[in-house]
Amino acid sequence: MSRVVAIANQKGGVGKTTTAVNLGASLAVAEQRVLLVDLDPQSNASTGVGCDPGNEEMEGSYELLLREIETADAIYETEMPYLHIIAATQDLVGVERDLLHSDDAATRLRDALGSVRDDYDFIVVDCPPSLGMLTINALTAADLVIVPLQCEYYALEGLSQLVGTIERVRASVNEDLEIHGVLLTMFDSRNNLANEVAEEVRRHFRVYDTIIPRNVRLAEAPSHGKPVILYDASSRGSYTYLNLARELLDDLEVAA
Repeated sequence: MSRVVAIANQKGGVGKTTTAVNLGASLAVAEQRVLLVDLDPQSNASTGVGCDPGNEEMEGSYELLLREIETADAIYETEMPYLHIIAATQDLVGVERDLLHSDDAATRLRDALGSVRDDYDFIVVDCPPSLGMLTINALTAADLVIVPLQCEYYALEGLSQLVGTIERVRASVNEDLEIHGVLLTMFDSRNNLANEVAEEVRRHFRVYDTIIPRNVRLAEAPSHGKPVILYDASSRGSYTYLNLARELLDDLEVAA
């Protein structure tokens, strides 16, 4: 049975998609079977592994949530043998409207993934920068939450809102949900505020030993439709996400 990992933070620009794509790819390098699920209408995780969300023939997370297709029909291969994806298209922006009157709107993703969980070791879900129905679906389906966090002034305020949402999901539909850890991203150790915020977060949450720095190769890789490990395996960005994957595997006692 796989572990479903939601990459969530309602703040935009904190490295959610970068983390989803590159953690998924790094786990795949460790020969873990990984399914990446793009739940963000911006479709950046999809393009980040070489999918074309503009392809009119592509069916993905939108059709899956509306139960228009079977889960297996929404899964696409990527350039990496152990990494598959359920892609997002622009249609996903309308899913909250389409599920507005559905009694089971919050559990659609969990229900859909049930038929393929045994096929994967990890299912990594890239959430949109909001706490709406798409993120609720991800949290309802997830076992663990990884929270990418940029160490800036409003970071803790946003984190407290996410914690509140997670607590409500845990109380209503997913009692086993937990925040596995906070991942510091785009970190600059020369910045005093960044260090102060990091220390404050460590007082309240588990923070991964791995810290993701600002890295040019990480920023460039999506424009080439590749995870950073395929774009530049020797880069610092690639190295840190491999470390994060190892840290996660070691903590969960998964044999890579």
